[in-house]
Amino acid sequence: MRFREDAVHVCFIYTVSRFLFDYDRYLGGFGMAALARPMVRRLVDWDLRAAARPTLYVATSHTVAERVRRYYHRDALVLHSPADVDRFTVGAGRGDYFFIASRLLPYKRVDLAIDAAQRARVPLLVAGTGPAEAALRARARGTTTTLLGYIDDARMNEMLGNARAAILPGEEDLGLVPIEAAAAGRPTIAYRAGGALETVIEGETGAFFDDATPESLAAVLRRFDESRFDAARLRAHAERFSPERFTARLTEIVAQARR
Repeated sequence: MRFREDAVHVCFIYTVSRFLFDYDRYLGGFGMAALARPMVRRLVDWDLRAAARPTLYVATSHTVAERVRRYYHRDALVLHSPADVDRFTVGAGRGDYFFIASRLLPYKRVDLAIDAAQRARVPLLVAGTGPAEAALRARARGTTTTLLGYIDDARMNEMLGNARAAILPGEEDLGLVPIEAAAAGRPTIAYRAGGALETVIEGETGAFFDDATPESLAAVLRRFDESRFDAARLRAHAERFSPERFTARLTEIVAQARR
């Protein structure tokens, strides 16, 4: 979208164009990286020209702000994306399973979680659909993991609220799952990278695993004690990401940019 040269243009950015600047990671899982390279080079040039236009960048996380600096050579304020916490109610955590809610894409690393749950011999339920679904179903066959496919909001609330913990196995720009899990009164086990460092408080709202390997996650799953986490504190943490707080802060930022 083009704007007048004298317009105040505040860009809220969820991430840089990942498929352009890290296309081996994001397109490689589909076997497209080599074919895409000539087109990607042209798109990178166009994207960099467009990135120079905004007056101000507001990034969804410090992880994204760092990418804005690295690729666009611009500074960005940080304002975490809102989560619809009112979709969730605090559950009882009565289930014996761990839970993943995710688009089924290679970089989400659901494959790593399937292998880790099998090593730890713990049940894992995965909700979501996507291009990697067939491959993941094949991988999960005969293991402790069950793929649920699409589930509606009511079932999501129920499944999260009764899980021992949610799992975030891949690196995310921000990652709303830990916030949604906290809104349901449940902790999250996350890979120690990316946006999870801003949405998970170790020992208070969740735990981390350090290496992107099944062995690292399996070790955390084996020793995980969900009784250490307080549901009321988790819910209070989630409320920090409410739409009302986001709207109020973004309104302040836009007003300041117009002065």
